[in-house]
Amino acid sequence: MSAEILCVGTELLLGDVVNTNAAYISRELAACGIDCYYQSVVGDNPARLSDSLKLALTRADMVIMTGGLGPTYDDLTKETVAAYFGLEMELHQPSLDRMMAFFSRSGRHFTKNNEKQAFMPVGATIFENDRGTAPGLAVEKEGKTVIMLPGPPGEMTAMFDNQVKPFLIGRSSHILRSRTIHIFGMGESAVEDVLHESMLAHTNPTIAPYAKTGEVQLRVTASAPDAASADALIAPVVDEIVALFPDSVYGVDAGDMQTALIRALTQAGRTIAVAESCTGGMIAARLTEVPGASAALLCGVCSYSNQSKIDFLGVSQATLEAHGAVSEETALEMARGVRLRSGAEIGIATTGVAGPTGGTAEKPVGLVYVALSTAEKEKAMELRLSRGYADERQLIRNFACLHAMNLALREGLKK
Repeated sequence: MSAEILCVGTELLLGDVVNTNAAYISRELAACGIDCYYQSVVGDNPARLSDSLKLALTRADMVIMTGGLGPTYDDLTKETVAAYFGLEMELHQPSLDRMMAFFSRSGRHFTKNNEKQAFMPVGATIFENDRGTAPGLAVEKEGKTVIMLPGPPGEMTAMFDNQVKPFLIGRSSHILRSRTIHIFGMGESAVEDVLHESMLAHTNPTIAPYAKTGEVQLRVTASAPDAASADALIAPVVDEIVALFPDSVYGVDAGDMQTALIRALTQAGRTIAVAESCTGGMIAARLTEVPGASAALLCGVCSYSNQSKIDFLGVSQATLEAHGAVSEETALEMARGVRLRSGAEIGIATTGVAGPTGGTAEKPVGLVYVALSTAEKEKAMELRLSRGYADERQLIRNFACLHAMNLALREGLKK
């Protein structure tokens, strides 16, 4: 079975609202074993909406639409679908009753135009909206299915998870399961070069690389009648790939670097503290995004000035005078200082020239040092992170964060 996603709303075309619905639905369709080859966005215009629906139904068995189910005159998704299939609209009393109860509970006045949301094409399957007023629905006719969902992501995702997904699973003979391998420190072309023959050889599961900021993700996807069968196909391929990149894989289904680091620290029962100069608190902020980070992260120190490095981290004046703030020696003393003063088992630090000004011939923009300190070992790395862009300050800081966390993940947890 194939599906196409058609998102409705002029606000999407204007860029006023980011279309997160399409990404979410795409992932869920894949998990249900339903192929998706096209995605479209159309504004709140009856003629263009009708044309887009007709085109989508010529190349897909199913169209999933979001938006255009509200109470205003330009919410025309249901009407357009009904016209396409030659169906009359009728009042769905249970939907109207739920809507009126919703307004009553929230203390809001129910205006007459809201009744429009309770009119449905005859014979439609109705999906209740537990987070808003507009119900969703599905129309099946002439071998085609059109599913219509509300546009607000919170309403759409809840409806999809609880009602639409069971509706879809019953119409698919197989499922798709994926696992994601996270690789740091290698570009997409280098990863593909190593994996080229494996990617050609494996057809189920398939191996697909995706370049993201600072890393490459390898998605291993299998098609099977059930989850257990799919997982059995995926497991040996994941093991094979991880063995090919022993120094670059930082996790499988890890989500991101900070999640992988907090998870590893928590499992090992170890603690970490962070000293940051050029990254200005970004590492600490990312680590605290992870639920449960308090079990592993003790503190973060943003020591931007030289004096703060001396006062809060114990960096020596002599080190700063001899080597400068951007140096391996300073980075090591920062990592050691934050570890000792916080009582953490692991300290990491960053210092560098993020630009666009401040660089010299000896210490150019993009020069960054990251360091790690534990009771057993200390290590610093010199990085050249500039790519020559006019405005790359954020890129340099982002890469510095990733390298520091990766250093903690790779070296800090080794005894």
